[in-house]
Amino acid sequence: MNQASPIQRRTIAVLVDNEPGILARVVGLFSGRGYNIESLTVAETDADKHLSRITVVTSGSEMVIEQIKAQLDRLVPVHRVSDLTQEGPHVARELALVKVISKGNDRVEALRIADIFRAKAIDSTIGSFVFEITGSGEKINAFIELMAPLGLAEVSRTGIVAIARGEKRM
Repeated sequence: MNQASPIQRRTIAVLVDNEPGILARVVGLFSGRGYNIESLTVAETDADKHLSRITVVTSGSEMVIEQIKAQLDRLVPVHRVSDLTQEGPHVARELALVKVISKGNDRVEALRIADIFRAKAIDSTIGSFVFEITGSGEKINAFIELMAPLGLAEVSRTGIVAIARGEKRM
């Protein structure tokens, strides 16, 4: 009996022309085929060449991942598709803004935990903090979990950005 290949989580970088509608086409490719997007970030990376980089975190079987990459590669105006997870060492980070509303000892504890996680208080009032934290998704999740009992009020996350380590480039 055939055993299905295990579900894998992959970080895929896509270099595209910076033009209207390309993000909608990429997202449409995923939604039209029932593929899940766990994280999506996009920004212009080269203004002179009008290029943007889309970073998508998705998961699926090996066959599904290969289909996603092949279909992305066929989209025009896609210049390059890189599976950073498969191609070797890469650096991946996420940024989150975390609002905590607290008083007294909870306020002091929130500051202590923020210090341990190297989160920066970027806004402070008598009754609240907004912390900025960067790192892996796991680190950010752990920080949010610890802030929950201390008055966690709101979270805004960027999604994952990633780049290959060393001299390799898109």
